[in-house]
Amino acid sequence: MLIFGFGPIPALGIKGAAIASVIAWAVGVAIILYILIAKKQLLSLKAGKQTVIGAIRKILKIGLPAAGANMLTPVAMAVMTALVAHHGPEAVAAFGVGSRIESIASLVVLALSMTLPPFISQNFGASHFSRVKDAYLGTLKFVMLWQFIIYIILIIFSGVISEIFGKEQAVVDVIKLFIYTIPLSYGLQGVIILSNSSFNALHKPMNALVLSVIRLFVFYIPFAYIGNELAGLIGLFIGAAIGNLFTALVAYKWFMKEIEALSSQALQECSH
Repeated sequence: MLIFGFGPIPALGIKGAAIASVIAWAVGVAIILYILIAKKQLLSLKAGKQTVIGAIRKILKIGLPAAGANMLTPVAMAVMTALVAHHGPEAVAAFGVGSRIESIASLVVLALSMTLPPFISQNFGASHFSRVKDAYLGTLKFVMLWQFIIYIILIIFSGVISEIFGKEQAVVDVIKLFIYTIPLSYGLQGVIILSNSSFNALHKPMNALVLSVIRLFVFYIPFAYIGNELAGLIGLFIGAAIGNLFTALVAYKWFMKEIEALSSQALQECSH
């Protein structure tokens, strides 16, 4: 309504989109606070055994590195967009569409990245490391299978999707090229995302931050750049997918190593 106008409401364009975003977030926060404070009584301003400063320190210990990891993604996307821009405005437009497709195609992964960490954190606190390992591995297997199914669906409907978002044939062609390459690595990207959130659940936020740096600036962007130099736009997309492969391998090996180390440490403490 605010973008295009509705009745007495004038068309505000981009300004309308910005205002609508602020309203939506404000309403969402108000509803969440009402549920937490009034209905569930999970928040209180009364001081308990833990001081406010102590609570803030615990939150920021995990929150700051996690925020830093999240900030790296738009930086990396800006670099990727700059690389794509060398292939013309049609390629940039198609890459933007591809990014939106990625957001929708990764919804289940993002949902799991919010639900898996509490389970891992709870069992980590109880020293049930075998359950942590089983949950992590089971979730990764599901994500790999699910994202492959999503890839097949995207391939089947690639023509329809491309024509919906692209009006020019050049844009349609690049969207199809994107769909045939990068989504193949969405399962691997899911492994990275879930490993990242699981590291936070183990109270190892710096591991998650380092993993994000490795993914974006050691594998994803460098491989995309090399692919671009060797084979142009298709090489760029394939390079990005290969970058996800190598990062997923690092993430999996690293997380499993951490779990084994924590399990051994717990056994030693029990024996003493």
